[in-house]
This record gives sequence, structure tokens and C-alpha cells, in this order.
Amino acid sequence: MSEKTTTTETRTGKTATRRKFLVGAGAGAAAVATLATPNVSRAQTTTLKMQGSWGAKDVFNEFAEDYVKRVNDMAGGRLKIDYLVGGSVVHPFQVLDAVHGGQLDGAHTVTVYWYGKHKAASLFGTGPVFGFNANEGLGWIHNGGGKELFEELQTQIMKVNVKSFFAMPMPTQPLGWFKKPVKSMADMKGLKYRTVGLAADLMQAMGLAVAQLPGGEIVPAMERGVIDAFEFNNPTSDRRFGAQDVAKNYMMGSHHQATEYFEIMFNRTKFNALPKEQQAILQYAAESVSSANEWKGMDYYSKDLQELISKDKVNVIRTPKDVFDAQIKAWDGLIEKLAADPFMKKVMDSQKAWVKRVVYFGLFNATDYRGAYEHHFGKLAL
Repeated sequence: MSEKTTTTETRTGKTATRRKFLVGAGAGAAAVATLATPNVSRAQTTTLKMQGSWGAKDVFNEFAEDYVKRVNDMAGGRLKIDYLVGGSVVHPFQVLDAVHGGQLDGAHTVTVYWYGKHKAASLFGTGPVFGFNANEGLGWIHNGGGKELFEELQTQIMKVNVKSFFAMPMPTQPLGWFKKPVKSMADMKGLKYRTVGLAADLMQAMGLAVAQLPGGEIVPAMERGVIDAFEFNNPTSDRRFGAQDVAKNYMMGSHHQATEYFEIMFNRTKFNALPKEQQAILQYAAESVSSANEWKGMDYYSKDLQELISKDKVNVIRTPKDVFDAQIKAWDGLIEKLAADPFMKKVMDSQKAWVKRVVYFGLFNATDYRGAYEHHFGKLAL
């Protein structure tokens, strides 16, 4: 029976001869149908054009596709993202401008790629080391005031027409790839080194010459001698673009980018014009893929590290303690300079308040994971 028939019968009293509970049931069903219909988007499919900042072979491109798949699967044909690899429309570092200006409807990137427009961008991914890991950092974004501060940066300070979500708590980024092993901080002085964001300021303060390059340009730069050493992000990304072919010493652990997350951004005007349920899909798909990306990264990164060791004969080494110490000292100097900007000071103060409480609990309560690991698998050569 159609909604129209049910409603008409109720008006004309034709259902009066039925038992009372059927009348109630029919009226209730009609009411539910009538109320539910306006809340469901019945428009034609809305298609959003999104570009990543990643090459086709990079695992980050796969992570971006994981997000797109979740959106497209949940949207039931009413909303669709068409995803393009980095460089398809604009340079990987230019997606913010393209989304702001409407060339792109969305982008999958990291905030550090546009820190040149405002250094506070790097605080929402690759900022100073206060003792929190990326999962705890995402906790700050979602529950410690971070997303509100990022909104302030976007809408009030930079005035960009962009709405963003964060996903994927990335593990500590290795110090990177070197032609010779780094045995002490002295071995790094004067090197031409690739990194991005505030990490560039950090390494410059430590006596290195820095080049900021996207992932796809790193290996050619190393081959031409433009750089002597570099970091990108993780064993899988590094291995896929051939880091092991231009350097054989992989230094693990660093304070230069101890935390990072993807920024999934949309043109704010386009986002605000979407029905509320489609806006929710874009948001909640980011939260969903955050965990899925992290779990996939655990699998990929650990496997590729072992492949680098066993197949590619890479010398995998723990970064020396005096490099960590030099980084902390350099961060102290940078923090003092950054805090001269009132907004950046507000962001760092917010992070420190979160860290002091949350990381205190985490460190105080955590079991001895290393002790348990070494009990079963032998002592770690760190």
C-alpha cells in the first residue's frame, strides 16, 4: 500500500471498520514515512573532485583511496568523490590554494605542506616534541581544543575557504637516509638534507642545509647530489620510491617529526552546501579511516622494514642519543621564537596542557612493553 493510499484512507474513514490497533499502526507508519522523507537527500549525485599530495605508488595514495572508498560506499550513490593522484591538477604542495580557490573540491594532504603560508600549520602535525605521540595528538585535536584552534587559524587568521578533518596517527618518522652512518651529531653538520615544515627550521638550527621537496622529487635530487640525506615518512613509502637505491644507511627514531596526521580538506563553500547527512559522511569517514590507516600502517611498515634489512641489505641503525639531545635543545630555541606569535603560543600552551595530563597517565600506567618483548624475542640492539 502506498503512502498516498494510506493517508487518503485515514482521511475518508474507510479504515474505521478495521480493528483499532490496525488503524493506529497504519497511521503511525504514515506519520513515520511522511516525517522521514524530507530528511533524506533525493538530489542527483554530487561529485567532489579531490587530489592527493601523493604519487601513485606511495602508500599514502592508498591511504587516501581508503578514505574515498569509505565515503563512496556510505553515501549510497548520492555523494561521490573522484580521486586524483598528486600532480594531476596542481603541484602536491599547492592543494590548499586549489581547494580554497575552487580548482579542487577537496584534497588529501598534510598541514606541513603549506606551513610556508603560516608556520602555525606545522603545529597541527609536525610541531615541537612535548612528549605526546600521534594518537595522543589526535586526542588533543578532537577533545583538547585542537580542532577549534585549527578552525580559528583557517577562518580568522588565514581566512581560507577550507574545512578540514584529521586522520591517521603516524608513528615517529625516522631521521632518514644517509650515505654514511650517523654515529654522532658531528656527522650531520653541514649536510644538505631534505625535510619539510618546522622540521626544516629545526635542522637549520642544528647546522644542516635544508631543501623542502615533495616525495616524488627526493630520489632524483639525491642522485644529482642536490641533497646528501633525506627523510620522508616511513619504511613503506621510502622503499616504494627507491630510497634504498640511493642510500644504504637508515637512521631510525628522531624528534624532528615525532607526530603527524593527514589533513583531509574540502572547499568550505562546497562543504556547507551539502546536506547535513553528506557532511556527516565526510567527517565520520575520516574518523573511520584514521584507525584503518593506522592498522594497515602497522602491517606495511613493519614488513617493509624487514624487507629493507633482509632483501635490500640496508644498514638499519638507531639514531644516536646526542642527536636526540641536540634536537631537543634546538626545539627549545624554536619554541621561544614561535611563542612570539600570540596564536602559536596559544596552540602550544594548549598542547602542553593536554600532554601534561594525558601523557602523565599514559607513561605512569603503561606496562613494560620492551621488557615483555625482550623476554620473548631477545634483547633489542638499541
